[in-house]
Amino acid sequence: MAQRKNPLFDTATVLGKIIAFLGVSAVCGVLVAGLLVPAAAVTGSSASGSIQFFDTLPSELTVDPPGQVTKILAADNSQIASLYSENRTKVDLKNMSPFVKNAVIAIEDNRFYEHGGVDTTGILRALVSTAQGKKQGASTITQQYVNNVINESLVAEGKTDQVLLNGVNKGVGDKLREMKLAIALEKKMTKDQILEGYLNIVFFNSNAYGIEAASKYFFSTTAKDLTLPQAALLAGLVNNPSGYDPISNPKSAKVRRDLVLAAMLRYGKIDKAAYDAAVKTPVTTKVTQPRQGCAYASQAQYFCAYVLHTILNNPAYGATQEDRVKKVYSGGLTIKTTLDPRLQSPAQAQADAIAGSNPDKWGASLITVQPGTGKILSMAQNTRMLAGQSSFATTYNFNVDRKDANGNDLGGAGGFQPGSTMKPVTFSAWLKEGKALNTVVPAYNRVYPLDYPWKTTCQAVTGAFNDAEEYLGAAPTLQNNDEGYYRNMPVNYGLYNSINTATYASAAMLDDFCDIQRMADALKMHNGEGKDKLDMSTLSSLLGPYNVSPLTMASAFATFSAEGTYCEPMAVTSVTDAQGKALPAQTQNCQKDAISPDVAKGVNYVLQDVLKQGSGWQMPKVGAPAAAKTGTNNYNSQTWVVGYTKGLATAAYFGEALEDPSQRLGRDVTINGKFYPVVDGSQIAGVMWGQYMQQVAGLYNTSEFAEPPANLLSAPQPVQRDPVPQPTQSSTGGSNSTTPETTAPSSQPTTSTTANNNGKKKNG
Repeated sequence: MAQRKNPLFDTATVLGKIIAFLGVSAVCGVLVAGLLVPAAAVTGSSASGSIQFFDTLPSELTVDPPGQVTKILAADNSQIASLYSENRTKVDLKNMSPFVKNAVIAIEDNRFYEHGGVDTTGILRALVSTAQGKKQGASTITQQYVNNVINESLVAEGKTDQVLLNGVNKGVGDKLREMKLAIALEKKMTKDQILEGYLNIVFFNSNAYGIEAASKYFFSTTAKDLTLPQAALLAGLVNNPSGYDPISNPKSAKVRRDLVLAAMLRYGKIDKAAYDAAVKTPVTTKVTQPRQGCAYASQAQYFCAYVLHTILNNPAYGATQEDRVKKVYSGGLTIKTTLDPRLQSPAQAQADAIAGSNPDKWGASLITVQPGTGKILSMAQNTRMLAGQSSFATTYNFNVDRKDANGNDLGGAGGFQPGSTMKPVTFSAWLKEGKALNTVVPAYNRVYPLDYPWKTTCQAVTGAFNDAEEYLGAAPTLQNNDEGYYRNMPVNYGLYNSINTATYASAAMLDDFCDIQRMADALKMHNGEGKDKLDMSTLSSLLGPYNVSPLTMASAFATFSAEGTYCEPMAVTSVTDAQGKALPAQTQNCQKDAISPDVAKGVNYVLQDVLKQGSGWQMPKVGAPAAAKTGTNNYNSQTWVVGYTKGLATAAYFGEALEDPSQRLGRDVTINGKFYPVVDGSQIAGVMWGQYMQQVAGLYNTSEFAEPPANLLSAPQPVQRDPVPQPTQSSTGGSNSTTPETTAPSSQPTTSTTANNNGKKKNG
């Protein structure tokens, strides 16, 4: 027969369980007095071994701010996007409903304002309740706060496997450490500070950390505006977030909520009338799903990604990429940007509308920078980041260099062939040498053989245009887009009509071909990878064969508008952390006189004529002084207009954005219901640019451009080299068709039935 147990010490009895609990503590070397008389434990007034052990436990808790939501804001403080690893927004206790404060205290720790961090009365009550078969916790709000702070630190360090949960992996030693830290914390922080910290850190749902996020998620309100039933429900939720979830378990949530309300009534936090009304209120939710990340930005998804890349690649935000990601996604940063929603909205509308339903997935983009500051004011394209957001989804940013869009695994498209939008670089070199903008040049020249005597003081000029030397590596003889332009003509006329042969004739008359390279460098022109400057020593480079991003082009043309001042593009004006401390942001980085102000004035003077009587004359009128240049690649598959007013510089792009442009011709195509035999810069990109600038130009400076100095306006007698023998003109036109005009040079262009057409080769 089994020996009968002494009923006094039977662990099935209430007293037996109490003694068993205390006995286990003693066996573990833990002083019972350390639990029951915390003040003595802290002061070391007892000399027992147990208290000495208790004293060896850590008593300093580093309360780092818990992970908070980072916000990316536009220039007007409207929100672009939020970023977080835990959806949490800190809110002061004074901005929380009194209902939620009272509800949490009533259900979790009704003696909160009476104990010193560890409630001995609560511990004994919990033991008795447990002995009676009723599970009851004994942790105070202070202890729970300590536990949450410890767990938050573990999560921040990536040690999620060490997170401590009651009843799962928390041992006696862990519980004692928690108690010791709670006692110490009460000596450092006020009760209200502890309650505020607890309500901001506690877990409600995987979409809601802290009371503010929970209020937004479950009820689409703020912590300040929670009603009594809502506050009681959230207070009850923290005990078992999944079991009492009002969305998935509304019945259980109501039972728990009513239990909280009963506790509030019992402890005098509400009166009977309020209680009766609250328990009759059905459990209802109004969920606001959090949308975090640039893919869910309320505006300017791709600009958001560009900003994110800028921050994540700044060492000021952490020594490693991992550190910077943690800072951004948990630091509660406020990132204010240069984006102007007044421009972004019409830019996005134009980009979306220009290609229509777009089953062939042509790309369209618009980007605007502010001359004289470099601020990126808008960035739009006709795609979205996620499938289902539009018929054309891609993570690639059409507007920026490839290296400037790899934040969050996003990529830049790597730029596009700018075609004749590169011609102002050669023209700038012409003006830099002091040559008049209306000097007549031999635009009939189509042959530039391999041994052509280019004047150069740096690297040799490579390339040639000569059918007869194709077998030696020369390109075919140079051609324009239209007949009737192989003749003598003023340089400015050749530029605003985008005549290829005029560009090469002016290059051939330069005192130093290297001035073209110098101008491209001054305008900070580089390839779409974002790594290397453009090599302008090859003849083809004058017509834009290299991929260049729209942001690079807009910034270069902004230099003309700003009369020679180049400014690096900037997107971030200020960054503050969760405590309001300023962190490093971008600052304006402008180079005054990057190019001569007189050169810029000369370019402005001529590019205004592109819109008045040149290749862009049919584009929508801006309604303010404006200048621009059209551009098209050899395949009509990548087309541009880059233009500006005094206050805005905008690059508009339309064409093949993701694949090899040579594999898809922009010829005999139907786009947005309209058939195009060929697509050039003025037709689609130009319409997009013009309609957009009509809407937004007046928001910024629209004053007149200053005229260039007299020496650039008045041409001396043209000085021409002996012309290279040219091919014979054909009546049918074609790639080899033209002869030099025999008429005398004139400062005025000869009239032509095609004078207002693009007047350019396939890459015009």
